[in-house]
Amino acid sequence: MGRGDKKTKKGKIFKGSFGKSRVARPLQAKKAAAKKASAQ
Repeated sequence: MGRGDKKTKKGKIFKGSFGKSRVARPLQAKKAAAKKASAQ
């Protein structure tokens, strides 16, 4: 379980990919963006 492990967050950062352990855009960021968009 290190940088070579594609299933871990560290491995995904190293490889530059996204998935379950490293989500492309966290849920909280999406909610904040949606709230900001609806406010304007």
